[in-house]
Amino acid sequence: MIRARLKEIVDKCFSDGVLEGNWSEAGKDKYTVEVPKSESQGDFSTNVAMVLAGIEKKNPREIATELAAKLEADKELIENVEIAGPGFVNITINKTIWQQVIGEIEQAGEAFGLSDVGTDKRVMVEFVSANPTGPLSIGHGRQAILGDAIARLLEATGHEVYREYYYNDAGRQMRVLGESARARYLELLGSEKEFPEDGYQGEYIYDIARELVQEHGNGLADSENIEIFKEKAEQSIFKDISATLGRMGIIFDNYYNEQSLYRDGHIDSVVSELRDKGLVYEKDNATWFKTTEFGHENDRVIIKSTGEPTYRLPDIAYHREKFKRNFDWLIDIFGSDHIATVPDVLAGVTALGYDASRVTVVLHQFVTLMRDGKQVKMSTRKANFVTVDELLDEVGVDVARFFFMMRKPESQLDFDLDLATQQSQENPVYYVQYGHARLCSILRQAEEKGVSVIGADTADLSLLTEPEEIQLLKLMASFPALIESAAIELEPHRVIFYLMELAGNFHSYYNKHKVLSDDISLSQSRLCLVNGLRTVFGNGLKILGLSAPESM
Repeated sequence: MIRARLKEIVDKCFSDGVLEGNWSEAGKDKYTVEVPKSESQGDFSTNVAMVLAGIEKKNPREIATELAAKLEADKELIENVEIAGPGFVNITINKTIWQQVIGEIEQAGEAFGLSDVGTDKRVMVEFVSANPTGPLSIGHGRQAILGDAIARLLEATGHEVYREYYYNDAGRQMRVLGESARARYLELLGSEKEFPEDGYQGEYIYDIARELVQEHGNGLADSENIEIFKEKAEQSIFKDISATLGRMGIIFDNYYNEQSLYRDGHIDSVVSELRDKGLVYEKDNATWFKTTEFGHENDRVIIKSTGEPTYRLPDIAYHREKFKRNFDWLIDIFGSDHIATVPDVLAGVTALGYDASRVTVVLHQFVTLMRDGKQVKMSTRKANFVTVDELLDEVGVDVARFFFMMRKPESQLDFDLDLATQQSQENPVYYVQYGHARLCSILRQAEEKGVSVIGADTADLSLLTEPEEIQLLKLMASFPALIESAAIELEPHRVIFYLMELAGNFHSYYNKHKVLSDDISLSQSRLCLVNGLRTVFGNGLKILGLSAPESM
């Protein structure tokens, strides 16, 4: 796009300077062309002179003056060049260039914003990964939306994306789940059975017990086999989890069971391989992994004195199996409670001979539901926590998705239920979606008034000179670069911020300027702008898995 075109010009000016002996090639690929924070600093700014000054031991303003003279020779793209501060070069683009963006959007249509930067790169995104012990909590909901949004952004930039859900259906938690279901089953039969002290509470356990009564009557009353109850509970809960994920439009390519790591011998082979490398030893009847060999302060236990592996060991084995499946990039979406685990797992991956730099871990903070300025602590209907389904019932899928993406993953998320349920422009979801609906409404009005929407190649786009129009064009032009950087940096919140900014600029423009007027040429040029805006809004919402309503 425009920044890419400008970067090519800056690169040529740099190369010309090398040929003329003004500076050496040492600064090649070390400078940037960025959008400055202030509009007064032009449309783009480059730090070429600052970079070269440090390398060449020259005055940066002298280098900036030489670079500016070369840039000013390009009259087609560049309107003005200024030197600022210690040697930054600020560049203003010709208005006609911004106006051309409408034609590019019109030509690309639904593909505007998509790219092939990730072509031939296979990426696995692991997220949610909740054990089947209960409904999804709002914490899992945030992770589900975050992971799905990251996957969607990577797909939008040409990556081959594989979504995986990792879970454990054995161990103490699952045994307690089975005991909880059995206790409720016996309770429904009128038989007293002491409920496990740390058993799973909530109506969903009763639901499972009722299903058992319907299927078996009192046939299991004397059974001591917890497996029957555990398997039924797991089946029922996973069905609910899948349904909840489906409501949010999330589908996984694979569900990977932790127990297969034990069954297929992967756990034992990891320990054996680490032992062969001299990275495992025994102490206090436990098995230790020498994480100090990888810069850690202390070694870590991977098998307890009871013979039970710690959580680190299966996680290391699982990541080894991920690498064996030939993914170029492994992305893990975890809650912040995993922060202590991550370095140990990456040390294990490195110890096994794999490149840990191919693993990116995104840690997200927890979610606090707020109503009337106070924290909503629990639900009384389904579980002893607020479930994703309850949240979706109250605010809807679009609002939940939008709010879960509105903050950086590492930021605590206060989910304001009062704001989320408002049908007003105070609600950011409504504000953005109303922008798309309003654009659709304008196009319908034009049709009703007999004003034809003509193509960008026919309309007189030079009429789009209002400051608000130029600002909108600049924002629209930045959309492809934004999607690409948001995908590579795994930051879907940046797309949310962009859509909110675009909506704000559009609503402000619409309140100040008439799109449809007696001036047919101006009306048609502004309808081209409206059509382009509708495409950008629609594409941005679609990439994030949000709907783009045509009326509200």
